[in-house]
Amino acid sequence: MPRNRKTRLYTRQRGGVKRFYADFRDYADVGGGRETLIAPGEKRATSDPSVAQVLAARRLEELDAKRRGRAVHGINKEAGLAEFASLHLIAKAKSGTVTDDWLECIEIFLQRAVDFLGADRDLASITVEDVRQYTNYLQVTNFAKQTKEESDKPRRVKTLTPGTVRHHLSALSNLYRRAASEGYVLPGFNPVASLLEKPVAKREEARWLEVHEAALLLEAARLHEVRPDLHNTHSPFAYPLIATFLLTGGRKSEILGLELEDVSFDRKTVTFRPNRWRRLKTGTSHRSVPIWPQLEEILREYVFGADGPPGQLLFPSFKTGREAMVVDFRKLLDAVAARSGWKLPGAIRSKMFRHTYTAARLQNLDGGAPVSEYTVARELGHGGHTMIHRVYGHLGQVRHRSEHVEYRVEQFEEKLGDRLIAVRSPTTMVR
Repeated sequence: MPRNRKTRLYTRQRGGVKRFYADFRDYADVGGGRETLIAPGEKRATSDPSVAQVLAARRLEELDAKRRGRAVHGINKEAGLAEFASLHLIAKAKSGTVTDDWLECIEIFLQRAVDFLGADRDLASITVEDVRQYTNYLQVTNFAKQTKEESDKPRRVKTLTPGTVRHHLSALSNLYRRAASEGYVLPGFNPVASLLEKPVAKREEARWLEVHEAALLLEAARLHEVRPDLHNTHSPFAYPLIATFLLTGGRKSEILGLELEDVSFDRKTVTFRPNRWRRLKTGTSHRSVPIWPQLEEILREYVFGADGPPGQLLFPSFKTGREAMVVDFRKLLDAVAARSGWKLPGAIRSKMFRHTYTAARLQNLDGGAPVSEYTVARELGHGGHTMIHRVYGHLGQVRHRSEHVEYRVEQFEEKLGDRLIAVRSPTTMVR
């Protein structure tokens, strides 16, 4: 059957049956193209000409309405998904509201959307059903990396977690918010926001250390042997670094970006503020926290000792020949943790220390009464105490009431027993 520009219908022979299709390329600006006419409840193009006419008419009305809507709202900009994703990333980078690391993650999320939905796909043509199929694709696809050395080995299965899939959808949704604000789609048009069932991250209690476990880890850090032949596991500041994490509750970048002038022994505070090394996460992250007696002892010995920091940073790295922030100290943590009895690599990570500080701080007394949750929240850099309840507050088996946050191993010698003896043994070495 030849094409009819009036009806826009044409047929193709499939299995001896003529099935109907429609050509809406005149409406390409609002998502029209060559489309299969599928009746509700069916999986293949219809073979009934009457049904085909009805389906084509409905689709034509839908495209016509979109075009009129664009005209009414002054939508005269067009861009494919890949093109606008690039513009979106550039705008985000210029805004300075996200870190470089997170910007790289967003770029990966959007690239996967482009690969699945199509680089030249018009933004207005992406439907809720398209987003649903994209979500299913993210949930079942193996995104494991494969190097040349591993090319002969079977790839390990590594599907995305529900929380990571949600991040992908959030990145795409944020792109549509920008597209609507800049006139590329109708106001309020967002197929991601319209999707009712979205993956939800599983809420599990974060890993953290009880006071006696933190004390044991600190003791292992104090005795940690500095050996130049152990790549990335030796450091003159292993002890003060881990102590600063455990006794301030700071985030990883906040701790690693501390400068010497941020530590005041006169005012007895540690101040987290933005500097040339790193930014802070939120507006409430600029804060001062108490320098507890145990941390003061450790930092005084470190700062004024022979191995004290030679530059501006409290914990500097000179691997590149000039002063820079430490980028990765996971091997150092693994080495200290192994001496403490946590043999599995990755058992101890810096995020645990923020949770540990919160749990210990909530047990503190302030003027003889339990410390205020709002006080703890402000020390963590939060604007309110909601995150304390939802994420950072933990109730352990050991109640350690004190006026200060402290992890003194002498207070738990009986409880730690053989574990403490092993840590203090001169034969306990990191290999």
